[in-house]
Amino acid sequence: MLDTTSIHILVADDDPDDCMLIREAFRVSRLASKLGFVENGEELLAYLRGTAPFADRQRFPLPGLILLDLNMPRKDGREALVEIKADPQLRDIPVVVLTTSADEEDIRRSYAQGVNSYITKPVSFSGLLEVVQTLGHYWLDIVELPAEHRSL
Repeated sequence: MLDTTSIHILVADDDPDDCMLIREAFRVSRLASKLGFVENGEELLAYLRGTAPFADRQRFPLPGLILLDLNMPRKDGREALVEIKADPQLRDIPVVVLTTSADEEDIRRSYAQGVNSYITKPVSFSGLLEVVQTLGHYWLDIVELPAEHRSL
């Protein structure tokens, strides 16, 4: 079983069906206890900066990993990524793009802007489950993160 107490994982995705499937894949993988969701880039940045309605760090801890969809309303994942990586307080948080886009320009641009990994969302639940289990193993069991990105 994976260590779900290591980090808080924040998912930025506006599709309720994708969020439900991601939540279920994390639950099946025993990773759901430290999982949070925001629906767009504006909410993501408010959460990360600890501004209203996300000011309570007990309820909304700084994540150790962000799963970022590129195609979101209000502020898309591309714009949010640029702001995250430009902010000295946020730039060290690992960001994994998890999106439907397999566009080569999106992939190239995301890496150029500092994304840690780029994953195209699988079309099946079993594929998503495999992605979540692999992410969990890598980010919870293998990678060493700075203390400020680990939950107590």
